[in-house]
Amino acid sequence: MSGVRERRNVPESRDKESNSPVLAMIGRVVLAFLTAVMLAFLFLPLISVFISRSPLQLISNLNTEIAYQALLLSLETTLISLVIIVVFGTPLAYWVAKRSFRGKRILEVALQMPIVVPPAVAGVGLILVFGNLGLLGGALSVFAIDFAFTWIAVIMAQVFISAAFYVFAARQAFEGVDDGLLAVSRTLGESPWRTFLRITVPLALPGLISGAALSLARALGEFGATIVFAGNLPGSTQTMPLAIYTALQSNFDVAVAISALLLSVAFILLLLVGFINTSQRAISS
Repeated sequence: MSGVRERRNVPESRDKESNSPVLAMIGRVVLAFLTAVMLAFLFLPLISVFISRSPLQLISNLNTEIAYQALLLSLETTLISLVIIVVFGTPLAYWVAKRSFRGKRILEVALQMPIVVPPAVAGVGLILVFGNLGLLGGALSVFAIDFAFTWIAVIMAQVFISAAFYVFAARQAFEGVDDGLLAVSRTLGESPWRTFLRITVPLALPGLISGAALSLARALGEFGATIVFAGNLPGSTQTMPLAIYTALQSNFDVAVAISALLLSVAFILLLLVGFINTSQRAISS
């Protein structure tokens, strides 16, 4: 009986061996198909912005008043926003990275909320606080200080939405700085401020630059909070994303040209972040 069972098992094992390459091939084909579909879905809309028009057409369509005003305003507001984020976000990131206190985990989650909160919700929140009838805006309006629907509101919306990207990256960079080096610097008579500037910042600089680049890219593409809190006023609060929204209703070619410009800037900034991260890993290894 055992011999008969062995003879029966031999064909079954051979069938399994013959089927295994077929199953493996089917699995590879399915995996390749799913990957190709996802890549096409993610990249075709972006690539189409550049291939739908010639480079000369894209450049000529940027030479319009709506594109020029939006580009100038976007550059001014995003650079100011970046300075504000770095000046105020760096101490915050360092404090969170190097201090232990109750509720730290809750604070870390709260600091990341602007990343996941819908931008329109952020705009509503800014109106409730800084609008003419808001918690702070009402008191400030007594002194003729108005934020809503001004270029200052554009900066405030950009800072609110994009600051979390810098703070998160800066916190990780500061956490990577060895506390032993800071202790040695203090024992040598250096003040905490000089230790921070001469030891901590240089060691964390790659992470700080990466966070600043991500924050700049996010601020440059901000739409929802800006249109709710600052409005869409040409030459005053209309940034490039808002100019795309406006051009879609009047001149689609201009919308495509501005979109191509925004995509190019975002791609360059992401390349910078990738280069910094690669260099940092090479140095650490």
